[in-house]
Amino acid sequence: MIADRVKDKGLAPARDSADRYKLLEWLNYVTTELHKNLGPLFSPVLTDDAKAFFKDRAMGKFKYLETQLAGRDYLMGKQFTVADGYLFTMLMWATDRLNFDLSGLPNLLAYKARVAARPKVKEAMQKEGLLKAA
Repeated sequence: MIADRVKDKGLAPARDSADRYKLLEWLNYVTTELHKNLGPLFSPVLTDDAKAFFKDRAMGKFKYLETQLAGRDYLMGKQFTVADGYLFTMLMWATDRLNFDLSGLPNLLAYKARVAARPKVKEAMQKEGLLKAA
């Protein structure tokens, strides 16, 4: 995992630790439950009914995350990891590009704001043209 190259950043727990397996669970969740349901919403050939199906499925996954983030700063607790970067990207897709209404999910919105406020996240978003330089 690329996060292992910068161990001092704490982006991934140590290999073979219980926390490492929990991180892998979160990465797999974001990949298989969010990314796979949000990706099709960008397709210009999908019908509105098909898009509604994928959007409804993704909302169910976001509702699950709402419960999991209660009392946590990040997916793994207090430590920001690569899974948070991935989830943040999916949240940006959902809210900023696909117009999801997540207003009923306060833990998820607070999480998104917390990640967005991180200096390196701001820097990356500025470099990508997703955020104007301050």
